[in-house]
Amino acid sequence: MKEVKILHVAAGEDGSRLDRWFKRRWPHLNHIQLQKLTRSGQIRVDGGRVKPDTRLAAGSEVRVPPLPHAPDADERKGGLSPRDIAYARSLVLYEDDQVLALNKPSGLAVQGGTKTTKHIDRLLSAWGEGPERPRLVHRLDRDTSGVLLLGKTPVAAGRLSGAFAKRRAQKTYWAIVAGAPKPPEGVIELHLVKRGVGDRELVVPADPKDPNADPAETEYVTVSRAAQRATWMALRPHTGRTHQLRAHMKAIGHPILGDPKYGDEKSAELSEGLKLQLHARRVSLPHPGGGMLVVEAPLSPEMEAGFAKFGFDEHEADPEPFAAKPKRR
Repeated sequence: MKEVKILHVAAGEDGSRLDRWFKRRWPHLNHIQLQKLTRSGQIRVDGGRVKPDTRLAAGSEVRVPPLPHAPDADERKGGLSPRDIAYARSLVLYEDDQVLALNKPSGLAVQGGTKTTKHIDRLLSAWGEGPERPRLVHRLDRDTSGVLLLGKTPVAAGRLSGAFAKRRAQKTYWAIVAGAPKPPEGVIELHLVKRGVGDRELVVPADPKDPNADPAETEYVTVSRAAQRATWMALRPHTGRTHQLRAHMKAIGHPILGDPKYGDEKSAELSEGLKLQLHARRVSLPHPGGGMLVVEAPLSPEMEAGFAKFGFDEHEADPEPFAAKPKRR
C-alpha cells in the first residue's frame, strides 16, 4: 500500500486491540513494525496518537499509513488453489454474517502441526485473510466428524467462546461403543490427566488430588443396542478435556469402536473395517446476535459404515435425547 487510507472500525470489531485489528488485515506486519508506526504517529485513531494495545470503538477512524507490503489476491486466500477453496466451501452447514458452521470430515485435523499441512485452519483462508478470516472457537479430534463452529468477527468469536466456557453450549455426540453400558444412561465424573503409557501419550483417569488432573464430566444416554455386542450412544460433555469422550467410555469398560488409541481386545474385534465411531451430531447455543443457534451434521461415511454393520437407523434417535433428563447445574 503506497498511500494513506482512512478506515472505519466495524461494529463487530468494537473493543478490539489496535495491533490485533491491524494483524487481521495485514498478517505480514510484525509487532516491531506496528510499534514503530504508532510511536512515530503514522498510525492514528480519530486523529490522535495511540499505542498498539489501544482499544478501538465501533465507528472510529483509523489512519493507515503506507505499509511495507500489501498482500495480493492470491495471498488473501492463503495460497489456496481453486479446488481447495471449493472444497472448503462444500463443508458449510450454516453461515451468516457472524457465524460459520462446518461439517468437519473424519481424518481432517482442525489445526496444523509439524507433519500436518492440510487442516481446517488453513482452509479458512477460503473466506479471506485479516478481518474476513473466521476464528476457531472450539476443537474436534482429527478422526471425529461433525459440527465445528467458528466466529466471523472478533465479537462473535468471543461470544461463542464464552458460551462454550460457561457451559451454555449443548453438544450432542453420537458414538457406537463396545458392549452395553449399565445403567443405560447416567453421568461419568472422572478426573483426567495425560500420561505416558508405553511409547505413547494417553488421557487416563486420575486421582482428583493430582495437581495435574482436570475434572471431566460426560452425560450419556443409550439410543439403541445391537443385542449385547454394541450400543449406539448419545454423549454430552459438560467439560471440554482432550479426548474426554474416548477416555471416559474406555474407563467404564465400553470403548468407542474404531479407536486404535483407547480400544481394547473386544472393541478391536468389533471394529474390523471401521474407523472411529464418534460424530459431533448437534450443537445448540446462544447466537451472538440473539436467539438460539442449532446446527446438525449428517452422518459421516465412517458413521454410516458403523450404522450399517450393526443395523442402526439414524431416524430412531430423538433430536434432543437429553431433553427429558433433569437439568444439571
